[in-house]
Amino acid sequence: MKQESSILAIQGKKGIGDGIIYLPFIFYLAKKFNSPVSLLAQKNTRAEDLLKTSPFIKEVITLDRDDKNKSGRHYGIKGTFNLIKDLKEKNFSKSFTFNSSYRYAFINRLAGIKERYQYPLGEKKNQNIIEAAKAFIFQNFEENIESNPKLTVENKVLSEIKNKYEFKNDKISILLGCGGSGATKRIGPEKFTKFMDLVTRDTNCKFFIAAGSNEEEQKIVDAITNSKHKQNCIAINKMDIADTETLAIIKNCDLACCTDSSFSHIAAALEIPTITIMTDTPMLYGSYHKLMHPILPSGLSHVTHNSLGAEKIKPEDIYIKAKKILNL
Repeated sequence: MKQESSILAIQGKKGIGDGIIYLPFIFYLAKKFNSPVSLLAQKNTRAEDLLKTSPFIKEVITLDRDDKNKSGRHYGIKGTFNLIKDLKEKNFSKSFTFNSSYRYAFINRLAGIKERYQYPLGEKKNQNIIEAAKAFIFQNFEENIESNPKLTVENKVLSEIKNKYEFKNDKISILLGCGGSGATKRIGPEKFTKFMDLVTRDTNCKFFIAAGSNEEEQKIVDAITNSKHKQNCIAINKMDIADTETLAIIKNCDLACCTDSSFSHIAAALEIPTITIMTDTPMLYGSYHKLMHPILPSGLSHVTHNSLGAEKIKPEDIYIKAKKILNL
């Protein structure tokens, strides 16, 4: 197949989770045109770090736009023309915009990109992030893409980290992702330690405790690492989430058990069976990947924003699911 010269994919959503969700569709474009693509993405997606070993990504162009603080090279009217200038210099032949914004339609046109593909304009409201991406690819190429994003870590790095952190075949390694971007996404540390009580009755375990570094999440980490399981706990919340070492630690684990956070998305994308603890966000964020196994609050069959189900999460339910996944 002839290799295309320069293809741009535009993914403007914020955050690691959303950035990972779009990967199967962006990778498809690279495969379709036999050429790695350039990706325009927000800095906080951490795409530049997460995708540096991907054969499907040529480069990550940072979308420097902070709407909250009204700043950045690409913010506002002036920023729009700065982005046009930045893209025009790269002389892209095709662009694929995973967004319904008129702004991006304007930018693509003025950047001189001849072949422009984009979501239907003006249909952003109540858009399902995954179904919209699937429909976009199908409408243009008649291909059905499964939503199973994949991240990679070099084998050499995996081996080094396996030795450094003493991953052993006779001990189950479990990532506990106990953070979350909002308080209602998190569960109390006592629920994690109860799960640890249950699973360690069946097998020897080592736990890697992952969260953000803010004060509230640090309290949860401290409570877990100071529990009776402290000899088998390693806190990794002070490490850079997208650093190669952090990714290699996660990849070496046998299981991830995470609230809806960046760690749940990363673990599943690294092909680790991931129990997703869903308390207060739409179900799709904990079930879109074939390796995601959602846990819901007791008595609920569905969750979304404002479900406020953290107190109804049962450690016993997490344990039952973990036992099945690990064949204990």
